Formats: sequence, structure tokens, C-alpha cells
Amino acid sequence: MPSHTSVRGTRTVTPKTLWFTRCPVPTATGIAADRRWLADEFAADGIAVRSLQDAAPDVDRQTHYTHALPGLFREGGNVPALWARARGERTRLIGLTWIEERQAILVRPDSPVRGAEALRGLRLAVPRHSLAIDFWRAMALRGFEGALASARLTLDDARPADVPADGHPGQWAAELAALRRGEVDAVYVKGALAVEAARRAGARVAVELDELPDRTHRVNNGTPRPITVHQSLLDDHPGLVDRFLAVLLRAADWAADHPADVARILGAETGAGAEGVAGPTA
Repeated sequence: MPSHTSVRGTRTVTPKTLWFTRCPVPTATGIAADRRWLADEFAADGIAVRSLQDAAPDVDRQTHYTHALPGLFREGGNVPALWARARGERTRLIGLTWIEERQAILVRPDSPVRGAEALRGLRLAVPRHSLAIDFWRAMALRGFEGALASARLTLDDARPADVPADGHPGQWAAELAALRRGEVDAVYVKGALAVEAARRAGARVAVELDELPDRTHRVNNGTPRPITVHQSLLDDHPGLVDRFLAVLLRAADWAADHPADVARILGAETGAGAEGVAGPTA
């Protein structure tokens, strides 16, 4: 393999493989992978570009969360990235994407709650998973915090209620079940699957966070979504990092002009059907 001099003045060998990983959400990485632009970009260099999600069993897929794989590009949630950095991992932020993927607060269909101000005093579902990085819990807390802040309220003005979430199939299943049983008054959901989850549960939207005029109230695990890479790859092969990012920018530009193709790709990436990908109709 060819070598070059890194920014640290040492000779480094060009990696044989670059890895990428993304969450099951709308990402530029997912679009670029579907179009095979990442593989094509590095083929002439003899560099394979592989998805961590499709890797062999001997590859540690937990690096999606730990950021410990030096040749890995990650487009995913903020919570694991911050957790990895706080633990001392040499992960670096190289980009941000902002995609409105629908964030909402759901209530029971017979609930009188409408608008963020009406969340005052309510029992807000906060899931608890047996995970090293419980990003679901962090998302719910931040989602409620943002909604409340839009009405000049805080979490202290409501009643966060723990909901044990282990063993429940599907996203938000535990929280929505607690909502149906009357154990909580409101549930935070987000993404393409949120539309389908709300329909299945017969829940009603009380707050559409995407409609809040202040974008800071929508900041959460995936909004904006960070693109990160290991410090060693950035130091030793900055040109590869530049080229990878250029492909993602190309994918973002392409997406703006190809909505039908994007809908197909997002369906495959998120696992949502046409209704979820299209978003709310009313």
C-alpha cells in the first residue's frame, strides 16, 4: 500500500479499509452508500469502503457507540459521541447535518393537552433501558426540555416519570403502553417511525417540536447530527477525510433534486413505510 507523510511528520501507510456507520435515520452517509459513491471514490486507491452494519461477526459493532475504530466515519447521534469523548476516546467532530425528522409530544386521544404550556404538571414518560449509553432516555429528557422551554418552563414544572423499557419490542413501545394504561400523560417520539408509532397507539400530537420557531428548542440527540472520525485518521490521512466529506456534500445536493429516490432510500435506512417517510399529512 502507498504511504505518505502525516501532519505529524511521520510516514504512515494508507489504510486498506475505511469504515462508515450511521444510525437508522436520514443521513447523507446512507444516501452516498446507496448510490455507491463512497466505494467509487476510493476504489482507484485500492481502499475498500465498508458499512459497520454489514460487517462480519469478528468486527466490533459496538464501535458505533464507542468510537474506538480508527478508520471509522460515523454519522449518528450526539449522545454516544459526547459519551465517547468524555471517556477519553480520540473522536473528532468534522461536520454537522440538520434534518427535520419530526419530533413530537404525544398524548392520549381524549387528552385535553394542546401546546407546550399545557405540559405543566404532567407526568412525562422517561424510558430507562439497561444500556451503557441510554440515549433513548437522554432524547426523551431533552425533547421534553425543549418543548417546555418554548413555553418558558423547565422540567421542574412537570413530573418526569421513569418507564422501564427493557423487553419491549419496537421504539417507544414501553412509553406508549404506559400512556395507554394511564401511567403517564405524555410521550416524546421522533423520526419516521414516530408517525407510524403514533397511529398504532391511537395517540394524538400535543406538541410538534418541528414547528417551534426557535430551532434551539429542537436540538437533541439527532438534531443537529454530528459526523465524527478518529483523531488518528484525521492526523494521518486528512486527504481521505476531505474526500469522504466531499462525497457526503454531493449526496446532500443530489437529495434535494431527487425526492422520490430519497424516499426509497430513507425507507430502507429507517425501516419505516411510506407513511412514516412522508411524515404527517395533517
